[in-house]
Amino acid sequence: MCRNTTELRGLEPPASVEEVEAAARQYIRKVSGIRHPNPATTEAFEAAVAEVAEVTHRLLVHCPTRRQPPKVDPPLRRLAAQGRTAV
Repeated sequence: MCRNTTELRGLEPPASVEEVEAAARQYIRKVSGIRHPNPATTEAFEAAVAEVAEVTHRLLVHCPTRRQPPKVDPPLRRLAAQGRTAV
């Protein structure tokens, strides 16, 4: 898996819908090799992102709590701390 994938489990506050979707999108981009889907692949790409995000959310709900938060904040939190928004 990609070295840049950040952990969502154990975040305080818990991972937002946007953070889970961003992680799902990162995963789908990595496994498909498609960074920007074209009109022929957009529907399948977005459906895959939605499914992975849903499964990820369910997984995070059922995972046990962590003793310590992850060492690295997800990208959306880093951007928010810098006062920027994701593109």
